[in-house]
Amino acid sequence: MESVIAAAIEAFSKGNPVMIFDSSFREQETDLLWPASCATPKIIRRLRQDCGGLLFLAIGNEIGDLFGLPWLQDIHSNPKLVETNPVLGELITDDLRYDSKSAFTLSLNHRKTFTGITDKDRALTTRRFGELASELLSSNSSNEDAMKLLGDEFRTPGHIPLCRESPGGLSSRQGHTELAVSIARLAGLSACTIGAEMLQPDGDGALSVSDAMEYAKNHDIPMLMGKDILEAFKIN
Repeated sequence: MESVIAAAIEAFSKGNPVMIFDSSFREQETDLLWPASCATPKIIRRLRQDCGGLLFLAIGNEIGDLFGLPWLQDIHSNPKLVETNPVLGELITDDLRYDSKSAFTLSLNHRKTFTGITDKDRALTTRRFGELASELLSSNSSNEDAMKLLGDEFRTPGHIPLCRESPGGLSSRQGHTELAVSIARLAGLSACTIGAEMLQPDGDGALSVSDAMEYAKNHDIPMLMGKDILEAFKIN
């Protein structure tokens, strides 16, 4: 396990991809991941073409706190908003098969994008969010300043959905969001990771573990199991 973790840490720290399978007890999916600040149109294109699932930006809870980013599930269940928009009460999230709460927060576009959906646009949104988060965390910026600077560069809704780590991280939730930001931390990077779920070619299910391993082997990408990361953080 240590050699696998070491290879993944080295790759990610150099801006190279890592693959993570969560577990057979959760979503049973493998994600292809890169550090957000390394995003390029080529990387976004690879995620789009090779994975087939949703492109998402996983962020650490500290980044969510810094920017004051709310979980969508909390917004959509807010009594005042439900009263104004009753359909939200009908669409309540209370039946997730793998967890009790979704990690989704806001979706963003950089203000210099056009539609926001092209590989170039999504790369800009992803890269600048990762860079900005790192810059502000290292300078101990206040929440007020961080929110203002976020708004100066980004708008919502957009084409990069953000998923925010649960408070407590892996000790409280062991989903793809927590696993994705954890590999960034192990690599000494800010907890901001771009990725996508890998699907079968027909799109009817998650890519099997064996096929994911074959892809990883063919492309020389370190592949981790969720339990590898839990062991690295000494979480039972």
